[in-house]
Amino acid sequence: MARRAHSREPRAPLRMFLVPCSCGTSFAVTENYDRQGTPWSRYLECPSCGKRHDPKNRLLQLGYRHEGFWGVDEC
Repeated sequence: MARRAHSREPRAPLRMFLVPCSCGTSFAVTENYDRQGTPWSRYLECPSCGKRHDPKNRLLQLGYRHEGFWGVDEC
């Protein structure tokens, strides 16, 4: 059986988007979360303390590094 050559197409980098809360909890959202829905529905409630968050204000972007760890890309 012939082996297929692995394509070396550039992949999109792995990224994670988190909303941090002052209670110490961080929760994940999708990249385009702040661009969908009505302005009132975009506010997120912290699963621990119930505080409401606007992801446009404090969305952390974490990117996966080739060295094998996650690092902050943008705040």
